[in-house]
Amino acid sequence: MSVKKLLKGDTVKIISGSLKGTTGKIERVNAKNSTVVIEGIGLKHRHVKPTQLNPRGGHKDIHIPVSIHKVALVVDEKSSKTSRVGLIKRVDGTKARIARQANSKEIK
Repeated sequence: MSVKKLLKGDTVKIISGSLKGTTGKIERVNAKNSTVVIEGIGLKHRHVKPTQLNPRGGHKDIHIPVSIHKVALVVDEKSSKTSRVGLIKRVDGTKARIARQANSKEIK
């Protein structure tokens, strides 16, 4: 799936891997690595060495990005139906995103 087809704020569902079936909103899209950071998914602990600013050290929570190929856009939130995303060109020349499986329903 192309990076331009998924945007920040979209609700997506993970379709493969150990987290298969979980849904969440996209917080960040990294086009260079083809990854997305999903809210509440992929939280891990990172150990921090003691520094002058933080003499005790400790750990902090970080988000691990998910590959963009492992997520699908959620079209209907009640039934959590997913769809592929397509791009069409309108008559006035602007581009719009459409859901392929939902009879070409336009996405906000």
